[in-house]
Amino acid sequence: MNLHFIAIGGSAMHNLALALRHKGYQISGSDDAIFEPSKSRLAKHDLLPDKFGWFPEKITSNLDAVILGMHAKSDNPELIKAQELGIKIYSYPEFLFEQSKNKTRVVIGGSHGKTTITSIILHVLHYHDKEIDYMVGAQLEGFNTMVHLTEENDFILLEGDEYLSSPIDRRPKFHLYKPNIALLSGIAWDHINVFPTYENYVEQFEIFVDSIVSGGILVYNEEDEELVKIAENTTNQIRKHPYKTPSYRVENGKTILDTPEGDMPIELFGAHNLNNLSGAKWICQHMGIDEDDFYEAVATFKGASKRLERIVETPDTLVFKDFAHSPSKVNATTKAVKEQFPDKITVACLELHTYSSLSPEFLTQYKSSLDAADQAVVFYSPEALKMKKLEPISKQQISEAFDRKGLTVYTDPAEFKEFLKSLNYSNKAVLLMSSGSYGGLDFEEIKQWVS
Repeated sequence: MNLHFIAIGGSAMHNLALALRHKGYQISGSDDAIFEPSKSRLAKHDLLPDKFGWFPEKITSNLDAVILGMHAKSDNPELIKAQELGIKIYSYPEFLFEQSKNKTRVVIGGSHGKTTITSIILHVLHYHDKEIDYMVGAQLEGFNTMVHLTEENDFILLEGDEYLSSPIDRRPKFHLYKPNIALLSGIAWDHINVFPTYENYVEQFEIFVDSIVSGGILVYNEEDEELVKIAENTTNQIRKHPYKTPSYRVENGKTILDTPEGDMPIELFGAHNLNNLSGAKWICQHMGIDEDDFYEAVATFKGASKRLERIVETPDTLVFKDFAHSPSKVNATTKAVKEQFPDKITVACLELHTYSSLSPEFLTQYKSSLDAADQAVVFYSPEALKMKKLEPISKQQISEAFDRKGLTVYTDPAEFKEFLKSLNYSNKAVLLMSSGSYGGLDFEEIKQWVS
């Protein structure tokens, strides 16, 4: 097939482009800006556009289809040209479904934990040399790209995002995959710019459960009351397998998991991550990996990129980078670090960066989310509010929403950087939570400040 990608530079889009090039497809693409690591990866395979921008002349009747990324707008000139020529236009998830129609589709959904669960499953299968197709949202050690597509593999593992499919397809991505095996990790209201009420957000997961192929399997977190209701109320003829957080304990900064074969030290830590591990175990068993083999493999899993990733570790100091940004993730991640290292002073730093987190009506969801930390800091950029065309918010609004005594709020990237630079790192566990970069923070510099 001859395919053109509109917005080829996106994290998911460029990985799909590389996977299809490897499969033998003819690929072209456009974007108005491409950043690392997408830029280097595309250039390595001669897929980096010669010029940045949108060029309708690239859209010709020779194309079999166009794949439209979420970064593009509905009035994109290349999209309009494709529509005028009657060329088939796919969203990213639509095309993944087309590639997996004849496979067993395993979809991992939920408001939180999707990437970690998908990464654990992929790690276990890779450890045991079980070949599958996949799409996962974070870079994993030992994997060149995070999309892999073949003709021969029986299974495809997909991270099921509930966000919109494309600028012209307002359906959540995970509604399009029609799983044979599905997992839901939990529900916590997010993406309020698309789902303005909690009820509307929950409805998307009900639709997802109803989209499971008849006779398929739903694995779900029984500690989430909303998921239990959805599982019990669906009329879809599917098998249901609940899971819960396994027994574990923490000794000297190490998590010991209680398994049928006895105690097992693991690299993962935090109740939320062990809950994720339990769900991943069920999925692996449905994909042909028995329990003993699962535990053998998972003992070597160090975590997905930016998920409690240790960027500094000395006998006296730990610094973690984590993608947590929604209230439930922030709460779980902060608690996990404090539980794992109770003798250290936990300093939790959160950047409010997403549309939801910067909305005054959503801010109250963060109440008590940083309470487990000994010292709590919030950073947000007034520039981010302007870019997202949101109303200004004040430091006072932040403080009242978090309802956390002693909370420090920064709005200037230089001032936040100076705070980190001058921090006494002795006997500290520092947690940097963000889906952004704190206004351009160089995480490599932190290593120098600690030393």
